[in-house]
Amino acid sequence: MANEYEIKKQICEIGKRIYDRNMVAANDGNISVKISDNEFLCTPTGVSKGFMTPEFICKVDAKGNVLQANGNFRPSSEIKMHMRVYEKRPDVGAVVHAHPTFATSFAIAGIPLTQPIMPEAVIALGCVPIAEYGTPSTVEIPDNVEKYLPYYDAVLLESHGALTWSTDLLAAYHKMESVEFYAELLYKSKMLGGPKEFDKEQIAKLYEIRRQMGLPGKHPANICAELGGKCGGGCHSAEGCNCGSAKADEPSVEAIVAEVTKKILAQMK
Repeated sequence: MANEYEIKKQICEIGKRIYDRNMVAANDGNISVKISDNEFLCTPTGVSKGFMTPEFICKVDAKGNVLQANGNFRPSSEIKMHMRVYEKRPDVGAVVHAHPTFATSFAIAGIPLTQPIMPEAVIALGCVPIAEYGTPSTVEIPDNVEKYLPYYDAVLLESHGALTWSTDLLAAYHKMESVEFYAELLYKSKMLGGPKEFDKEQIAKLYEIRRQMGLPGKHPANICAELGGKCGGGCHSAEGCNCGSAKADEPSVEAIVAEVTKKILAQMK
């Protein structure tokens, strides 16, 4: 693993990318990287992500308490959201929060990104549900995000932005790029009369490609595998485990958890 200074430099580089790509404005957004079980590097509050240097980066523990910060720099007030991801997903090594314009527009409109319109999005990204609105800097956001963590690697934050996570910082950033690219294509295709979606058979083939590739992270294909294919097209299918809207999604997740638990208990008998 790279040393702390190199990771701080990478955080600054990714911060400049999300700023230059219009994924954040002014001092918006935040980035974090896990460096040990109880040490995390993160961006400071009140600073533009496009103009950071390594000395800006703070270090916190798993509870978000400051371990190291230079001068007046302090961790983002939204570090609680990042810490919840790390707590519930031990496989995650980095988290990115931003306000990409197309994806955030879908979040504001209350429309999840669930339509299967291109192979790359179905295979690598999966569905992107909407976590219910929470007041920034409070535990409302991490509480609302938590139930999606076992099943997805990206969520829209209702009326707020997007949150992505993965094994390392570059992968987490690429998830954010993919979410925004998917949202832009979906928006533009709707302007052209509506996208042509893959059918259930095509989706099943794409899910199988993902399984054969052994990609890390969580995905609707994983859920379908756990349920013995019961979900069919997964959350990409209106007849399967459709993410639906933020308000309608919760019962579907509960049903999935109940079904998986039942199968595990049956195997233990």
